[in-house]
Amino acid sequence: MTITQPPGVDTPASEPRKPAPPTFRQRLGRLDVKLSPYLYIAPFWIVFALVGLFPIIYTAVIAFQDWDLVRNTGEFTGWDNFAFVLQDREFWFSLRNTFSIFLLSSVPQVIVATVIAAMLDKNIRSKTFWRMGVLLPYVVAPVAVALIFSNMFGDRYGLVNSVLGDFGIDPIAWHVDIIPSHIAIATMVNFRWTGYNALILLAAMQAIPRDLYEAAAIDGAGTWRRFFSVTLPQIRPTMIFVIITSTIGGLQIFDEPRMYDTNGQGGSNHQWETITLYLYKTGWGEFNFGRAAAVAWLLFIIIVAIGLLNFAVTQRLIATDTMAKKSKNLKKVTK
Repeated sequence: MTITQPPGVDTPASEPRKPAPPTFRQRLGRLDVKLSPYLYIAPFWIVFALVGLFPIIYTAVIAFQDWDLVRNTGEFTGWDNFAFVLQDREFWFSLRNTFSIFLLSSVPQVIVATVIAAMLDKNIRSKTFWRMGVLLPYVVAPVAVALIFSNMFGDRYGLVNSVLGDFGIDPIAWHVDIIPSHIAIATMVNFRWTGYNALILLAAMQAIPRDLYEAAAIDGAGTWRRFFSVTLPQIRPTMIFVIITSTIGGLQIFDEPRMYDTNGQGGSNHQWETITLYLYKTGWGEFNFGRAAAVAWLLFIIIVAIGLLNFAVTQRLIATDTMAKKSKNLKKVTK
């Protein structure tokens, strides 16, 4: 017997089943997925805040004061410290020397490091030995490097002048003239950091797929063509990293000019005095920590400005390269 629903009466729809509330372990798992990445990077940011961010802010506070180190207090002076530093000729001499040494060291350093990395990327014997060899100068203490090279570039009995004398070249006053002193200090910097940067670039070169080299060789590209068309474009991000780190290190150079002579004052006429040496003399030589903090912030602003300039230039180059590739592919399609 079948029971039918009277006409005009709706059949009640089945109610949707409510999902069960999440358990405690499920809620804990969701919380772990959301918070665990921040917990993993939290130690770095905590340490950075203590030893990096706090000193930067504290230095900015001292830069606007006439700071007394003994009483650990200061009197607010406004922009007087910055005005004095910017009007001081010694500051501009040190800025000139810093940029000169930076250009003489960073530019050849990156070029030579790229060449060494390309040579180590070849199929040569004893690869580990040669890689360790180029890294050995980086292990040597900066003070030892400065002492050795300062004697090599001695004005009277230096090894370099002795070699130049064998070729009939007059001795060079490495500790008196401006440009020779900058070349000598830049040589120390290049000696220490070229191998380090070469290994970084070598790691980037080894990550390049070998299929690209094989395809280029099949198309008839020679060694130099493969280097400029395959290697350099593929290691461009690493090259940008090396350039930025070399820029920061070059503008903060201290050990080499400090140990270049026995006085450590940057020369009798400020021939090789850098900004960091000027900062050191202002702070610990004159005990004027307000002005020293102002110099530190001016150096910080200069480094940030040059870093942003490097980033803008590299982004422009990447955009130009991308547009060139798109136009080249479009021409192939239209053909």
